[in-house]
Amino acid sequence: MIIKNNSSSLIITLSFLLVIPFVQKQWFNLYLFNNNVVSIYSILYFLSGIICPILICLNSLNYFTYYKFNNNSISSKKIIKGKTLLFLVAINLLSLSYLIVDYFYLVFDFISNLFLEGIKFQQPGIFQLNFLIFFIAIFLIFRKFRILFKKLILVNFILISIFIWYLQINNINIDDQFHIYKYYPLNNINLINVFNLIAIEIFYFIWSFLSYKSNLSDWAISMPIKGEMVNFLKIFIFYFFIIIFYSVFS
Repeated sequence: MIIKNNSSSLIITLSFLLVIPFVQKQWFNLYLFNNNVVSIYSILYFLSGIICPILICLNSLNYFTYYKFNNNSISSKKIIKGKTLLFLVAINLLSLSYLIVDYFYLVFDFISNLFLEGIKFQQPGIFQLNFLIFFIAIFLIFRKFRILFKKLILVNFILISIFIWYLQINNINIDDQFHIYKYYPLNNINLINVFNLIAIEIFYFIWSFLSYKSNLSDWAISMPIKGEMVNFLKIFIFYFFIIIFYSVFS
């Protein structure tokens, strides 16, 4: 029943996202028709740029944050332990920490380039970057802080989406001085923002599985069952449609 309700909510959200661009286009036409005065259509048009990011964040918060996994006794034939588990934990935890640090930096980079002219926010050096990664990695071990960081990431996503929308409605062109263009050979800045979030979602899901309840203290993790991989599949399905949305309607 829970899976059915989650699937229904996902379908409704995706359907709403497909309708938004057409409604937004009509608001834009009415806005242009009365662009010399402030009207309800101009307000709706300016607000419409954050509807999709808010829906994405609400869906992620409700369905991709509070994971629950099988807590049955561990079968000796289907467990991950020893060096294999150590490798998975280290790679996933450090990767997730790096993605979080880099994603937080994007907001400060946008603010410095858009609103603090002449003040360039310096990217952390190697020592500072390693310290931040290690600092966040420690806190990610604890469930409350892991969920807190996930919520901050979603707030970060909305802020970056607002900055991008601000650039678009004001016809501001940006170049590779923005950090968000540093590692991605894409012209669609919205897609870059989404791909960052997808990467975090994937590593967050894996880390939630690895650190679930007493897994790390027992230092033995049972292999995930098919039912537990449904959430992983939902991540790909949901963000597949989000990628289509930003690819076609941006």
